[in-house]
Amino acid sequence: MRAILVLLLLLATPLKAEEVVLGLSRDQVSISTNFDGSEVIIYGAIKREVPIPQNEPIQVIVTISGPQAPITVRRKDRVLGIWVNTDAMDVSAAPSFYAISTSAPWQQVLNEADDLRHNVSIPRRIRSIGAWSQVANPQEFIDALVRIRMANGLYVLDEGAVDLRESTLFNTAIQMPANLTEGEYATRVFLTRGGKVVSKYETSIEVRKVGLERWLYNLSRQQPLVYGLLSLAIAIAAGWGASAAFRLMRSG
Repeated sequence: MRAILVLLLLLATPLKAEEVVLGLSRDQVSISTNFDGSEVIIYGAIKREVPIPQNEPIQVIVTISGPQAPITVRRKDRVLGIWVNTDAMDVSAAPSFYAISTSAPWQQVLNEADDLRHNVSIPRRIRSIGAWSQVANPQEFIDALVRIRMANGLYVLDEGAVDLRESTLFNTAIQMPANLTEGEYATRVFLTRGGKVVSKYETSIEVRKVGLERWLYNLSRQQPLVYGLLSLAIAIAAGWGASAAFRLMRSG
C-alpha cells in the first residue's frame, strides 16, 4: 500500500520541463585607476527532463542590474528666457546600471503580465513610491531618466544579442561601462515560451575598487579630513608645477 502511495505521489509531481545551467566569464570586476569598462560573457545551456515542446520556441532574456539608489529627476522649462528647474520627482530606487539582452525582439520574449511579475524591463526596475503625489504625470519623469541613462550607456536593451543554438545552448556579451558603482550586480536569466516565464536563474557579479582607487575611497569615507587636506595639497602642487613649467617655457 505504501509503495502505491509513493508511486501516485511521484506521478502527481510534475517534471521540471526546462531549467537554466549558467556560466560567467567572470564573477568579479575590479575597478583600478586605469579601468575603462569590462565585458562579461554569459553562457549556459537549457537542461530538460522532457522532449522539447514544439508549440512555441524557447526564448532567453539575460539581465545585469547594478545597486539600487534613490534619485531626484528634475524638469527644466524656459521662464522669461532662462532655463530653470520647475518640477521635480523623487524616485525611490533606480539601478545605477541595467542591461538587458534577448534572443528575439522584446515583444516576442515577454508579455506584460510576466514583466510586471518579475520586473524585467527597464521601467519596471525603477520604483517611484508616492510619485503621483509629487507631480501630475510621473511617467514622463521616469521616461526622461531612462532616456538620459540610455544615452550615457548606463541602461541598455540589446534585442537579439543572445545567441541561442538549437534551443539548448546560449551565450551573450554585456559591456559594463567605466563609471560603474561599487556593489553587487544582480544577474538573472529567464527562459520564456509564448511570452511567459518558464524558468529563472539568479546569481551576482561583484564590482569592487582595488589598488589606489580602493585606498582613496576608504580614506574619503573613514578619514574625510585627511582626504580633503590631501586633495588640497595635490591641487596646490599641480598648480605650482604647471606655473613653474609655464615660466620655464617663457624663459626658454
